[in-house]
Amino acid sequence: MAHELDAARMGGKPHWGPEDILGGMTLRDLLFSNDYRHIAIKGMLTSVMMLGLGGLLAMLFRTELAVPDIQFFDARPYMSLMTLHGMFMVFGFAIPLVISIMYYMMPKVLGTGRLLWAGGAQWSYWLLIVAAVLLIIARPDFTWTFYPPMALRVGGDLVWMGYVAIALVALSEFIAGAVLFRNGWGAKGRWKTLPLMGWAALAEGLLLMGSTPLLGLTGIYMLTDWLQLSAVFDPARGGDTMTFMYMFWFYGHPAVYLPLVPAIAILYTLLPRFLGRPMWSYMSGVIAFALLAVLSFVVFPHHFQPAHNATGLVQHIAQTMSLLIFIPSTMHVFNWIATLWSDPIPASAKRAIPFKFMIAAILFLILGGVTGYVNAQVAVDSDFIHNTYWVPAHFHAMFVGFIANMAMAGVYYLYPYMSGRMYSQAMGNQHFWLWQIGIFTKVTMMYVLGYAYFPRWVVDYLPLPQWTTPQLLLTGGAYLIGLGFILFVVNIMWSATHGRIVRGDPFPLEDEKTHPAASAAPAE
Repeated sequence: MAHELDAARMGGKPHWGPEDILGGMTLRDLLFSNDYRHIAIKGMLTSVMMLGLGGLLAMLFRTELAVPDIQFFDARPYMSLMTLHGMFMVFGFAIPLVISIMYYMMPKVLGTGRLLWAGGAQWSYWLLIVAAVLLIIARPDFTWTFYPPMALRVGGDLVWMGYVAIALVALSEFIAGAVLFRNGWGAKGRWKTLPLMGWAALAEGLLLMGSTPLLGLTGIYMLTDWLQLSAVFDPARGGDTMTFMYMFWFYGHPAVYLPLVPAIAILYTLLPRFLGRPMWSYMSGVIAFALLAVLSFVVFPHHFQPAHNATGLVQHIAQTMSLLIFIPSTMHVFNWIATLWSDPIPASAKRAIPFKFMIAAILFLILGGVTGYVNAQVAVDSDFIHNTYWVPAHFHAMFVGFIANMAMAGVYYLYPYMSGRMYSQAMGNQHFWLWQIGIFTKVTMMYVLGYAYFPRWVVDYLPLPQWTTPQLLLTGGAYLIGLGFILFVVNIMWSATHGRIVRGDPFPLEDEKTHPAASAAPAE
């Protein structure tokens, strides 16, 4: 049973009067206003565009990989497409979208009434836009992890823009972390009553501000090495590639949690909203956020366990820490399951599109987490895991299955508050099922290919039956995801002028009298 304070601890009920912010917003408001709603909408719109661009790039190289042999691209353009896809999806879509949703929700949930240090959020946004433009111009083919020495030898004369873009991404994310931390710290009430979104803002702020300085420094050193002003990473001139590995993955593993923590915060905020009752356990959520913030900084060596000098004690510590980090993730999942299980789920929740995306996200987090357990094992990671499709399967389950689904839940939830109109339920359902079937097919086929030792980063492959059929099905799953995205865009555009006008609560409980906890915090 939930603690008696938990209803208050969930913060203000994330419900306020629907209004047509989109229709009443000028271009100047969208670009330069410090109103938290305008900043958040701008970030969400841009992130959805990044998702569309990154998804289009995926469609292109997925079409190439559907069958063996070279059809459309040789190795160089394929690697460029893969690089831009990874960077746009991680840096342009996954992290900014869930942070933008937090920007919109925090002033209401945390009781601040405004986004503290909104100017910092503006700077964070525009730095990311400059980085995206540089990446498009440079079209680097050094993969999103840009390992030296390869990344210092390929990419052409404009590859330096890619290194600058990496440094700008780091600065953008650092500032976003400062904004989130400031809002979590400035929330009304203190530690015993701070909503879980406040704890998430603190954890996310620490993760961003703690990890991004090394990413920025890595991008700067890559630039100076390329200009031959330094030799930090270039082994041909006395540099050390393992220095790069430690610096990059000190950011690169917390980067897994940079979109994960805000997505979890959105789930913690919306799940009680649709169920009409507080979370089963407040303290387990607080402890889990704290453990994620700490442990995510110490597990990064498992990303280079196959390296010759990441052996012995380093490997054992990395494996132990990688197993320990399952504890906070499992605490979150059990908290959600217990909350869902504690009472019947209202019929209104079962009909709501955001709730459906939340349930799917939980299932994919379980799938990605359970299979990710294998990644921590040194014995199999050195070959079977690290160099095959098993790793992409794991992070696509987490990034697409959990984070993208939670991002959609947040966007669908906020849509009537931003537009004053409700989206099409039919198109929302179609989007939901296309995505879940497509994502499940894609992730499952990636696991099958990993189990069959299909290598990463290849544009062509042998016509082996254990490879050809899964690759074809994987491409089909990707096309279903793309079709679902098109339906989503059509839905939000059509509904902005033709959707049902919303007055009052867009997501009323079926019977609030039977769920008194739902009204424990008054609507604003």
